[in-house]
Amino acid sequence: MTNLSVMSDRDRLAQERRRPRVYYPAGPGNLIGAFRRWLREDAEDPNQMAVTYSGQLFDVCRKFECEVMAVASSPSYPKAEELRDGPFRVRHRPSLWELWHGPMYHIGEYLGNMRHIASALWFGADIVVIHGGYGHWYLFAPLRLLGIELVPVLMVVLWPKHRPLGRAKRFIQRLNGWFFRHSASVILSASEDCTRQVLEITDGRPASIKPFLPKYRPGLFDGLEPPAPPPPFRVLYAGRIESNKGVFDLLEIARRFAAEGRTDIAFDLCGNGSALNELRREVERAGLADRFRMHGYCDQSMMCRMYGSAHVVIVPTKTEFVEGFNQVVAEAVMSGKPVITSSVCPALEVVSEAAVEVPPDDVQSYGDAILRLYGDPAFYAEKEWACTALRDKLLNSDLTYGNVIERVFEDILRRQGWHGLSQTCGH
Repeated sequence: MTNLSVMSDRDRLAQERRRPRVYYPAGPGNLIGAFRRWLREDAEDPNQMAVTYSGQLFDVCRKFECEVMAVASSPSYPKAEELRDGPFRVRHRPSLWELWHGPMYHIGEYLGNMRHIASALWFGADIVVIHGGYGHWYLFAPLRLLGIELVPVLMVVLWPKHRPLGRAKRFIQRLNGWFFRHSASVILSASEDCTRQVLEITDGRPASIKPFLPKYRPGLFDGLEPPAPPPPFRVLYAGRIESNKGVFDLLEIARRFAAEGRTDIAFDLCGNGSALNELRREVERAGLADRFRMHGYCDQSMMCRMYGSAHVVIVPTKTEFVEGFNQVVAEAVMSGKPVITSSVCPALEVVSEAAVEVPPDDVQSYGDAILRLYGDPAFYAEKEWACTALRDKLLNSDLTYGNVIERVFEDILRRQGWHGLSQTCGH
């Protein structure tokens, strides 16, 4: 877009007649529901502990008086739907290809990305905020050639960092590296692992990278009921009930403890997933239902109670999973509970003082970490104290997603020369 200082009167008047336009491919999820809650003046999402990323982005778009088209998809929600409110237009598109595997998944992503590109052009977007875990980022590059600013938001790592890349995936990452170096305006990164991978595939010369953290409302973790003194020593897992999230490893640990006569350690699992019924059958078969309890879906208030009653939180994500900044790791620390995890979870780097790190996929070490925290009060107290020290850092960080993308938008809109931006920003 032409800089304001050299714009003709005709261009200036044309720009003043419309607002900056933001196209937002939000990835999978119930974006319609999140938008309805946002319209109710930041009503909390009962399904989330953290403030939604979409709500933070909508806040920034409202501040800069942008027109917004946001599009989400979910294979578990097959109904097409659209909701409009003033300059905001939010759509849900069914996307069954997200359930496909192998070459069909990549074909589906190609088609889905092509549809996003067509929608961005039809909408007349000035900025496209590409949110999610896309594998083929380079497909969005033609938009940059047309003068549209591209802001990729890396929520998860580009590939499982403990797994080798095959020839085809290495070729795809070379193409992605070209995109992050030449087409991205700014890159937002949820973790140091994401940043390191971008640096690797761009030969250390990417577009500017801006790290960000999740945002939590002050007071959410205040007043949690403390856990009852052990026994039992309560170990909490929160997240999807899937094999690649390590839930069957937890059952293996519980079997080990039972074989050793340890009846003083109990597991609580919160969440739904495709492996839930299978895991329940295995628990019943092992005779551990009294010490390995699955609570299913838990809303925000229930999760606060579960965090309060736990002694430790465990995040045993396996190496085949493409992990992002696992918010459970941060939530454990903010609730004052030491966390056990591995380097598969990038969030470990942020809370390492309050965590017990174990080797990835090492079931024996996960069990040993539980026993050490239970059996060594001084070690447990050290990790618990570190939670207190880190809590303020996480709650009061200036690097929340909303703060970071607000600064990115201000820079882009100034560079594009949007009339009235200085008044909007209060300068």
